[in-house]
This record gives sequence, structure tokens and C-alpha cells, in this order.
Amino acid sequence: MSELLCGRFRLSLARPLVMGIVNVTPDSFSDGGRYDSVAKAVVQAERLVNDGADILDIGGESTRPGAARIPDDEEIHRVVPVLQALQSLNVPLSIDTCKTAVMRAALDAGVDLVNDIAALEDEGALGIVARSQAAVCLMHKQGEPQGMQAAPHYNDVVAEVEAYLIERRDAALAAGIDRHRLLLDPGFGFGKAFEHNVALFKALNGQAERVGAPLLVGVSRKTMLGTITNRGVPAERVSASVAAALLAVQAGAAVIRVHDVRETVDAIKVWQALK
Repeated sequence: MSELLCGRFRLSLARPLVMGIVNVTPDSFSDGGRYDSVAKAVVQAERLVNDGADILDIGGESTRPGAARIPDDEEIHRVVPVLQALQSLNVPLSIDTCKTAVMRAALDAGVDLVNDIAALEDEGALGIVARSQAAVCLMHKQGEPQGMQAAPHYNDVVAEVEAYLIERRDAALAAGIDRHRLLLDPGFGFGKAFEHNVALFKALNGQAERVGAPLLVGVSRKTMLGTITNRGVPAERVSASVAAALLAVQAGAAVIRVHDVRETVDAIKVWQALK
């Protein structure tokens, strides 16, 4: 697929796209509380765009392991003013949510992409997105954030994740969502032990073809990289995150979701010039 239909935008997938993370939450695993006001979030978003972000992903509820759920109206209160304030940047805006009510509010505020860790399983979510022009990213997870890392189990993690992604892709298509609006995400760190994440990452090559849609990969600053590098603090995993991002794009990932946009963009430019 050569392009992604993404709300107000048609995004070429001829090169990897970089999605910058803007968490308007007090408790996200890497940057919780740093951008928990509209003004702070706007400044961060502008910085990420200047650093080369192709898409901005706005999240109002932490999905880190053990994170508590918040009411729909609180999440809406956090994200909608930020989405409205960022419309003038003329860059695709993504809402990171699994709640139909939040999707509806975000779409009303002009969001271009719905990034859903629950793959539109919430009641009414498929219909809400289908009736919009927004792109959607459908992610695999096992369990819920509150306890998903307690004891994840798979007989064949790659086969099971790919089967789920194909199932949700087909559900989206059946609901009327154009295939050019679809991204799929294996869900690194969402109900996966270290060995599961490693096996999934090593299977990225050819996965987009097997599941029938472009891949979004998000491993930025995650625990799997901390385990490999023995870096316990997420902010100390920038180099590891950039290395993983490069390996993901080499394996065919279409979109890379990252905290460290400038470093990732520079690395991809060097890779494209010298590969």
C-alpha cells in the first residue's frame, strides 16, 4: 500500500513515518506529568513537529502496566482542548484511546487517526470510526493494562498475534473502513513477556504482507529495551530506542511511534542515504 488515508491528509508510505508521542497524563511510564496542561502539550507538540514528526499521537490515559482506568469525561477533558489547539499545526493528529466516547469527541475535534490498543473492540467503536474519514491503528494486547504483565502466556506468540490482527482487520473492513485507512500494531509490551517481545520483533520482516496492512511499531523506551541494555530509567533508553526503530523500519514498518523524534528522524535519514 503506497499511502494512508488519514483524515485531512493522504500520507505517502514511500518512506517510514515518525509518530511523536504527546502524553497529556500525570502517570505515563516515561514522561508522565510533563505535558499535563494544554500549554505544555502545545509547546511539546510544536517541538516534535520542528524535530520532524510526521504525525502527533495525543494520549489522555496511561496504558503502562498497572495503570488505573479513568472516567471517559476526564479523558475527554484532557485531550480535546489539546486536539483543538493543535489543529493549526497542519500535521496529522492521532488520538490514543480505546474508548468509543473519547473517539467520538476526538473525531468531533478534528482528529485524523484513532490509535486504539483495543483494536476497536469497545461497543460502538467500529461504527464511529467507519463513519469518519480517520485512519485507525488496531493493536494486539493480551489482558488489560492493570494486570497484563502478570503472567502473559502464548503457545505461539507470532501466530496468535498475527491471527488476531487479521481478525480485527477483517472486522474493520466489514464495518466499512477502507483498507487504505488501516494500520496494524503487534503491541510490544502489552501482555507480553520479554521473550514474546523478542520473538515478535524478529518476526517483523514480512509481517505487513502476512497480516495485509502496514505496520505501526512502538517500542520507544520500553522495558524490553531496558532489559537488553540494563537501563532501568526509561529516559536513559534513547539510543536503544533509536536502534530498535531503525531495525523496525529495515524490517518494513511503515510508522514508528517514538518519544525521541529528532534522534529517530536523523537516524532514518542516515539509513536512507547510506543503506
